Amino acid sequence: MSAKAKTLTAIAVLGVIDAVVPLLPVLALILVYVVLEKPSWFSELYEQIFTSSRPG
Repeated sequence: MSAKAKTLTAIAVLGVIDAVVPLLPVLALILVYVVLEKPSWFSELYEQIFTSSRPG
């Protein structure tokens, strides 16, 4: 499974959790964490997604 597919699957699962438990905005909390902390795993994931989607 590609990094893009894994990411979309994880976002879909988190979106369902976000909809089922509306008192805890999971996606918003993750977004705030990524924007403020700039974790290394996010930049690595970004590189995996966009280098794998470039043609040839």
